[in-house]
Amino acid sequence: MAKRRRDYYDVLGVAKSADDAEIKRAYRELARKFHPDVNPDRPDAADRFKEINEAYAVLSEKETRDRYDRFGHPGDGGGIGSVVDAVEEAIGDVLRRRRGKQRGRDLRYTVEVTFEEAAFGCTKVIQVPDGDGLPTRKPREFSVVIPPGTREGGVKMIKGEGEPGKGGGAPGDLHVIVRVKEHDLFRREGHDVHSELEVSFAQAALGAVVDVQTLDGSVRMRIPEGTQPGRTFRIRNRGVPRGAGKAAQRGDQLVRVTIAVPTTLTPRQRELLAEFDAASGSDRVPAQRRSFFDRVRSLLDE
Repeated sequence: MAKRRRDYYDVLGVAKSADDAEIKRAYRELARKFHPDVNPDRPDAADRFKEINEAYAVLSEKETRDRYDRFGHPGDGGGIGSVVDAVEEAIGDVLRRRRGKQRGRDLRYTVEVTFEEAAFGCTKVIQVPDGDGLPTRKPREFSVVIPPGTREGGVKMIKGEGEPGKGGGAPGDLHVIVRVKEHDLFRREGHDVHSELEVSFAQAALGAVVDVQTLDGSVRMRIPEGTQPGRTFRIRNRGVPRGAGKAAQRGDQLVRVTIAVPTTLTPRQRELLAEFDAASGSDRVPAQRRSFFDRVRSLLDE
């Protein structure tokens, strides 16, 4: 049994009352989304792209759309005999006319940006080989605006700058794909930036004010007394912008604390740590314990 074709309006995701502009806009968005050149790893891309083009071929022409609205797909029960033949013939005519004018292939270009450029936005000048493939042609130059908050794999489309069409067909488009370099300190989750901060045992135990690197440079952050390894601190409004402009809201920076454990100790440091271990279970007064910690901190920081 032949597979029943989907309703063309459902294929494009538009209502039956949609005007020509809505149908054209829906077609362009879906064609970009399911184009096989942009989705090489998606097994259904070619079939979906073919289905989208077939739906648009019918709904973009007044005559074939009117017939489709009255009779539906041939063989779906909306008409019989000569009516079915007429609808199928009309659809075939439209598709044949479109095949005579072949649209040029879309081109892909990958541009690499830094973590900071993706976060705050930038403009990149790229050189793309000429679409007709002739070695005598010079590469074409484009200025591509990377907006603030751009993510890995983001696509910028430059309309009509792909390969030329055949038989008078429209040219393809140029799809610029953004690749974001990994950062030594930061990683991104949504609009938040994550980083790690290593502090000494003495700083974690006694508390300290430390320098933390952010997208905006170094800032001071207080580590409270008794900070445990793995604790995360939030620095507000130091993440990735949510839009353009200085007034745009931003995510936060989440700083996870790790504690550096000394690998070598002097005899005096060992003595103090042994004293600390023994004192941990006693009822020493706070002033005595503070004096001990001060001595530990001075020795560990040497």
